[in-house]
Amino acid sequence: MRNYFNYFTEIEERFQQRRGSILLLSTLDWALIETWREAGIPLEAVLRGIDAAFDKYEARQKRGRMRRINGLAWCAQAVMEAAVELNEAAAGTAPAVAPAHESGFERERVAAHLEAAAAALDAAMAAPEACAATAARLRGLAAELRTSAGAETDLEALERSLTVLEEKLFAALTAAAPEELLAGLKEHAARELAPYRSRMGAVQIRQVERQFVQKQLLVHYSLPRLSLFYMSQQ
Repeated sequence: MRNYFNYFTEIEERFQQRRGSILLLSTLDWALIETWREAGIPLEAVLRGIDAAFDKYEARQKRGRMRRINGLAWCAQAVMEAAVELNEAAAGTAPAVAPAHESGFERERVAAHLEAAAAALDAAMAAPEACAATAARLRGLAAELRTSAGAETDLEALERSLTVLEEKLFAALTAAAPEELLAGLKEHAARELAPYRSRMGAVQIRQVERQFVQKQLLVHYSLPRLSLFYMSQQ
């Protein structure tokens, strides 16, 4: 799970480092990172791709003031190329052994995250039945965590359960959302993706657009993300 959290933060840090300034990632950028994670793109491949994209871009610039890359999607093509190269180089090698213990995801903090998400869902105005069912399941998971003290928590399994709950919640919200709202969100996604279409494949564009719309739908209804990545690190 530590590696899962690092996947997001290290990509953000490398992009900011290569850009030379602190630029908060956009909703589109986070959606793109999620598509890479779901596709199983290794963190090393993403970092290599970011470096390659910046190296190539900077090499083309004339001396003097350069326009900065303002979106992670600019690196999408280079990331996919790096993933292919890494996969070919790793053919036949043994997989790395995951660490036995993870830090930063203490049982009580995880349970509190689940209960906070459940409370937010209780106040939802859209798809109330789905939100109530999801809230009940989250409280059940939190209770299981607290009653299984001493046993090792399978955070990967918990994250898979949360992913399933999110997908079901997204489906319910999409079905309940007005047509004009969904059309507006898709139009917004299309505008954000327009500068990067030449650097992304059709399948990746559809995946990112889907992630973008889902995130914006939650923002519209003031609903939380369930994933442990979104758990407060305070």
